Amino acid sequence: MIERYTLPEMGELWTENAKLKTWLQVEIAVCEAQAELGYIPAEAVEEIKAKANFDPKRVLEIEAEVRHDVIAFLTNVNEYVGDVGRYIHLGLTSSDVLDTALALQMVASLDLLLSCVEELGQAIRYQAQQHRETVMVGRSHGIHAEPITFGFKLAGWLAEVCRNRQRLVKMRDNIAVGKISGAVGTYANIDPRVEAIACQKLGLQPDTASTQVISRDRHAEYVQTLALLTASIERFAVEVRNLQRTDVLEVEEYFSKRQKGSSAMPHKRNPIRSERLTGMARIVRGHAVAALENVALWHERDISHSSVERVILPDACILTHFMLKETTNLVKNLLVYPENMKRNMNVYGGVIFSQRVLLALVEKGMIREDAYQIVQSCAHQAWNQPNGNFQDLICKNEEIKSKLSEAEIAACFDPKHHLKHLDDVYQRLGI
Repeated sequence: MIERYTLPEMGELWTENAKLKTWLQVEIAVCEAQAELGYIPAEAVEEIKAKANFDPKRVLEIEAEVRHDVIAFLTNVNEYVGDVGRYIHLGLTSSDVLDTALALQMVASLDLLLSCVEELGQAIRYQAQQHRETVMVGRSHGIHAEPITFGFKLAGWLAEVCRNRQRLVKMRDNIAVGKISGAVGTYANIDPRVEAIACQKLGLQPDTASTQVISRDRHAEYVQTLALLTASIERFAVEVRNLQRTDVLEVEEYFSKRQKGSSAMPHKRNPIRSERLTGMARIVRGHAVAALENVALWHERDISHSSVERVILPDACILTHFMLKETTNLVKNLLVYPENMKRNMNVYGGVIFSQRVLLALVEKGMIREDAYQIVQSCAHQAWNQPNGNFQDLICKNEEIKSKLSEAEIAACFDPKHHLKHLDDVYQRLGI
């Protein structure tokens, strides 16, 4: 009896046993279609369904002798079903079973990934709500720029996760394709209606124009979609790593009571999850290159893609699934330090408010180039000085004082000005 699992871990979908189950599922669907069209007896199909089974160890034993995985599988199935086994695999070629069954595995994997993406999105959404007004410095080129909020940063993450979800949904349709078209795909020994009925039973669409295989551009797109998703995860992880640096320390991965960061230095609290995620994204990207190289097969088929897919498809799916789980855990338990954000934002006396001073002077009639030179001079005097204070220098500058009142200067250093339109972003995301 085929096991029914409700929320399997990704690894279960790619075991040898799971693969053979999908092969049997495809063979039975084809038999049912053949019977519906009157090509084989309906009672034979019922007997096949009642008796069909396999033993993974026995399949490997037979394969060691015949050197063909599908023949080994069919031989083992026939050991269970007996004479009616002659109706199994009628008019088919191995790739009819292999590619159609692989589509089922890939669809099941995507369904699990979509569930995990949803969980990650909810985790980010919650943190974005919590830190909607947690002010911090924005950075460009790694250098302090202008104020943002941590929630705004997370809103950008959420938007990216939503786009990745849309890509996965689209990819599910593109990969949910089967082929029951026989050798070289001409339907010479199988009715196209059998393919249509069997695919419908399996929840798939018939391939538009298969050769002996389903063209590998579909599979390459699948792995590239996962690579793009994991690249997004890497972006989030790199951000955490940068914000956790000792001299920044605005956020930090959760560090449990008995956790240890270094065998030599007891003080260490390292961003190990984020570093792990960064490394794993590199592996999935590498698999995307291999998937692209699988597209160019000889003529109507060769099997140069097969050995590659046995590695990259389970590996990419399992890695992506693990990365999503890890990232969700990371986001849910992220330690956020608003006081450190405030401290970093005001370093050197608020140089990050330089544009506000510049624009205020321009609005008062000062030539932009002149205003820029004055503000830049004050900023560079404060920059990287132990007691540098940009706001103090601005307040003491005679040319600026002749244009701006104390209240107008103070208004330039109010971070709320930079946050007044953040609600527009939040509304677009439904936060």
